[in-house]
Amino acid sequence: MEVLGRVKLINPVQQVSASFKKRELVVTTEEQYPQHILIEFAQDKTDLLNNYAVGEQVKVSINLRGREWVNPQGETKFFNSIQGWRIEKVQAEAPSAPPMPPMPATEPFEPATNFKEEEHDDLPF
Repeated sequence: MEVLGRVKLINPVQQVSASFKKRELVVTTEEQYPQHILIEFAQDKTDLLNNYAVGEQVKVSINLRGREWVNPQGETKFFNSIQGWRIEKVQAEAPSAPPMPPMPATEPFEPATNFKEEEHDDLPF
């Protein structure tokens, strides 16, 4: 899946535990009702955000993740997260296609000399 939009926020790397780190990115979609989508990059993917800045238009490849958790009272809760694994800059205007080469000149047709209006043809129009 992919998310297209402008970078609204890039948080610093968070060292969650001795063996896990993450970095959050917020992308604002450009549609009738813009959405602010929080995307997490984990472990070695946190470095992917180093070359991006607020305001840039990006395309982020994502995976949706879901997990179940049972709290101490025995209630089951479900959580979702959006995990990024690739990010690309989107060009404001795509480069135009190269122009088509000109068509080579052709020999003109000779006019029909043996055409008779009263000849019957079987075309329906």
